[in-house]
Amino acid sequence: MTPQVAADSLAVARAVLEHAAQALTDQGERLGDDFARAADLLYACRGKVVTSGVGKSGLVAQRLAATLTSTGTPAFFLHPIDAAHGDAGILQAGDVALFVSKSGGSDELTPLVEFLRRLEVPLVAITARADSALGRASRVVLETGEVREAGPLDFVPTTSATVAQVLGDALAMALVARRGFRDQDFAFLHPGGVLGRAMRLTAGDLMHGGEALPHVSEETPLRRVLVEILEKRLGITTVTDASGRLQGVVTDGDLKRILLSHADGAEDIWSLAASDIMSAKPSIGTPDLRIAAAVRQMEDHPGGAITALIIVDDSQRPLGVLHLHDCLRAGAR
Repeated sequence: MTPQVAADSLAVARAVLEHAAQALTDQGERLGDDFARAADLLYACRGKVVTSGVGKSGLVAQRLAATLTSTGTPAFFLHPIDAAHGDAGILQAGDVALFVSKSGGSDELTPLVEFLRRLEVPLVAITARADSALGRASRVVLETGEVREAGPLDFVPTTSATVAQVLGDALAMALVARRGFRDQDFAFLHPGGVLGRAMRLTAGDLMHGGEALPHVSEETPLRRVLVEILEKRLGITTVTDASGRLQGVVTDGDLKRILLSHADGAEDIWSLAASDIMSAKPSIGTPDLRIAAAVRQMEDHPGGAITALIIVDDSQRPLGVLHLHDCLRAGAR
């Protein structure tokens, strides 16, 4: 690839991304009562949400069905051609339909729309024009307006598909917030794969506890603190008081700093105890803390990211150390 071809490709790519970003900003300004009505209708659904569309719009509708189902709103995609050959029988009163169509005039959707009307299944449409055939048949229309496509071929659905997808995602997330859908619920619906495993795992599953838990007392000499950190190989040790409650931590970073600060040999650093060098307010978590939440806690730590959380019981006694590397290996990101 020549430098000129590479530069031209980057220019096209940036133009496509900028165009899509502007189109999404424009859609945000268009949002109003119709979006709220659509969310109300989907929230009140006591059956299933049926999505449909043709071509690229159909692919968007398929993904929306998957997103809705995975976030607590039962949904499925029904292809209009399959519907015309018997699959429409899965529809029933109490369902809500969510159709995606750029033009709102796809002939393939017409028989399915008529079937919905006979069943009195309300229809929400994501389409360019409310006065289209699909728009007129819908209870609620999320009207995108005429969205200009990105790239050299302005008839290939690019930006319009992105807009429809993000509007559908916005509906799904509005329902998540309204239902109070939690990470525990998401984990329950995703029992398999890396994502499901990460959502199921808790700090108690991955922490280094028992004999693997590094711990010293407040009075432990620095030399013994160093040995504990090296032997347990977690880069950290807990520091506890006489009753076993967590008072602080000493990390390998703390050791390096103390060694550097006493490099002139003016003071005997080996006379120091754990309480002299520990960080008194370590980041802690409970055994039921979700691994994804633990990673966020470590990454968003005030003053900079950290690599370990101390897992404690209700009495603030250390149960284990949860290390970031273990979380990442488990697929928590």
